[in-house]
Amino acid sequence: MSGELRVLGACPLDCPDTCSWVVTVKDGEAVKLRGNPDQPYTRGALCVKVNRYLEHTRADDRILYPMRRTGPKGSGRFERITWEEALDEISVRLRGIVDEHGGEAIWPYLGTGTLGYLQGCEAVAGRRFWNMLGASRHWLNICSAAGSSGLWRTNGTAGGMDPENFAQARLILLWGTNTLTSGHHLWKFIQDAKANGAHIVAIDPIRTRTADQADEWLPIRPGTDAALALGLLNVVLAENAQDEEFLAEHTEGWAEFREEILNHPVEKVAEITGIPAEAVHSLGMRLAHTRPTAIRATHGLQRHKGGGTTMRTIAAIPGVTGDWRHPGGGVAFSTSDHVKLTVDRRDDLLAKPVRTLVMTKLGSQLDDVKCLWVYAANPLGSTPDANAIRRQLAREDLFTVVMEQFPTDTVDYADIVLPATMQTEHFDVHAGYGHMYLLWNEPATEPPGECLSTTETFRRLAAHMGMTEPSLYDSDLELAEQLLSGGDPSLEGITVDRLRKEGWVRMNYPKPFMPFAEGFPTKSGRLRFPPAGKAYVPPHTADEAGRSPYPLRLVTPASHTFLNTTFGNNPELRRRAKDPVVLVNAADAAARGLENGQRVRVHNDGGEFLADVEISDRVSAGVVASTKGRWPKLSPGGANPNAVVAERDGDMGRGPAFHDNLVEISPG
Repeated sequence: MSGELRVLGACPLDCPDTCSWVVTVKDGEAVKLRGNPDQPYTRGALCVKVNRYLEHTRADDRILYPMRRTGPKGSGRFERITWEEALDEISVRLRGIVDEHGGEAIWPYLGTGTLGYLQGCEAVAGRRFWNMLGASRHWLNICSAAGSSGLWRTNGTAGGMDPENFAQARLILLWGTNTLTSGHHLWKFIQDAKANGAHIVAIDPIRTRTADQADEWLPIRPGTDAALALGLLNVVLAENAQDEEFLAEHTEGWAEFREEILNHPVEKVAEITGIPAEAVHSLGMRLAHTRPTAIRATHGLQRHKGGGTTMRTIAAIPGVTGDWRHPGGGVAFSTSDHVKLTVDRRDDLLAKPVRTLVMTKLGSQLDDVKCLWVYAANPLGSTPDANAIRRQLAREDLFTVVMEQFPTDTVDYADIVLPATMQTEHFDVHAGYGHMYLLWNEPATEPPGECLSTTETFRRLAAHMGMTEPSLYDSDLELAEQLLSGGDPSLEGITVDRLRKEGWVRMNYPKPFMPFAEGFPTKSGRLRFPPAGKAYVPPHTADEAGRSPYPLRLVTPASHTFLNTTFGNNPELRRRAKDPVVLVNAADAAARGLENGQRVRVHNDGGEFLADVEISDRVSAGVVASTKGRWPKLSPGGANPNAVVAERDGDMGRGPAFHDNLVEISPG
């Protein structure tokens, strides 16, 4: 059609699939969005959430202009101001804070609202600016820190299988992952494997839509996954099915780990995990005699007290079975460590070392912070101990700036709000953490109102504050060139010009990609098995005094209609999501006199949220579930499940314990 333009881009959201998309533009307006049919992982399909992305960019509640607070913090009352006024006030306040309290009194709080290397979680431009001020560093630990740390301890990297290789597997363990909701493009490769006879097992405390499609569902107790891994390997040893050659040539610590496995017989593991002994034994037999076995283990199972250890022990399985030597065998957690882009945040601009503040400790670490600068994040909707965060954000001495697209709960507490662009309006570079491709995002339309990209916002602020460091003013295309400048063989031949022309490029890894067939990127070149006594950490069961009045374990999985809190304000997706529910097993409901549809309080010492009971066999007795991602202010009672999540660290990487959460349910 005449007057139409086809613009290649990429989905920016916190999902392993990082889809390639095509925007059709007519007369300067984006009129159609579809998955790129030419991209081998996207294959033309987007998800139910992102299909409404163009509608979302034009939403009535889109923030289009800078704003200054006029009412009490939390009231959400603002007046429109100019960019000049906003930059003036911000510059004065930042300089005053640095002069009086030092740069470390500033906390740049960055989330995963976009995973772009220019505008999002890597945000090179912002980091350079904050280094010039000597601001505190921000530890983005909310998603995968525990699991990545565990994998590093075993394999020397968090990188693992190419998910496309699942098509070659004959046994697939979907472990703590709801593929059809959180990364559905992998399902095509699982279907290819199933068509060739593969057996699919879902290991999950919840019978998810993915578990419904699997050949088996094992309803495991939250936080006991490492014990199950040891029990499965116990059966492998009983069958003498371990790969002795791989063990001898490519692993270390086997003798000690073997004893740990032998200390976890099937009956003991059944008691720990709640999975019947016959089911543990049956799956152990399949694992012993099926090559290749592919394991998909994602973020859900590492969000508890022993999350790092869990991933470390699961990663040991293909070291025992030798699956790493077979195409289609191994573990897939994240492909991020296979991405060798050069992220030059210019830490040399720091005048002196600075402290690091932890993302999931926002409520407790804000005490001596005088400026909180939030971008690509909505901590009041997504971070533990929401009530403590709310109390801190209400402080009059805390200068809060939020760069946002929509009036989130966090925006309501801002002093200054800066309007941010959305993905169809700016340049960016992406790399999926669930595939092996780099993607380019070309802006399809001009930003509405006075919205600015992250990079442009920091360029303007640096100029307003009189900063002369040249790297603060690098253009988006220059920043993109720098990302590709490191000379790693995986990026050879990949240029910005090529990305802009083609939209996506597979990094230079072979197909099939077998990363550890000949060794591991550890110091010894070998897989490192967990030491004795450190292959399983039980879940949190009580307070420090050993008491727990809360007998139910709450799991908060991803929603099918929201992505974290993105789309939490979308009218159509909210309609589809309906009111929040909490899944309760019939035995637990009967013990409390609960009925289907009844409004209840889910509560503990930290707080409470309201939900409607859904009595279901999708959870076992002792486990309840309610999805994450709702905006608190759009939820009944003004709270979501993070009101009952404590600021408790896991065992590695300071990963949060969202799913290690004890609650009670009472009539509302």
